[in-house]
Amino acid sequence: MSRMIFVNLPVKDIAASRAFFTRLGFGFNTKFSDDRALCMVVADNIFVMLLEEGFFRTFINGEVSDAHQTTEVLTCLSASSKEEVQELVRKALDAGAKPWQEPVAHGGMYGHSFQDPDGHVWEIMHMDSAEEQ
Repeated sequence: MSRMIFVNLPVKDIAASRAFFTRLGFGFNTKFSDDRALCMVVADNIFVMLLEEGFFRTFINGEVSDAHQTTEVLTCLSASSKEEVQELVRKALDAGAKPWQEPVAHGGMYGHSFQDPDGHVWEIMHMDSAEEQ
């Protein structure tokens, strides 16, 4: 069995989230999207469900975290090169994201991060497998 992963994140505005992540080059599965939910395709079996905050509340116990005040999760995406890391972070910042931490380089790894308009942290990481050995 091939598993799929769905990361669920609360967002204030579905249209604004669609515009932001479209500028980063992501597509969406319309079968699982409507005015309360947006299914962003990361890979064949990896999706991020961007759920309008009120709709997100129906799936949880307790309160929705304010990602601008606390870090509830670090979502890390791989990149094929250092240049791709830099390009994706640049696109995010140009689309309205905030810088998160300074770039990191350690051995065969290079990464950088940003905070999306809803405050969620996204790390973009390139891992050079040739240098890992």
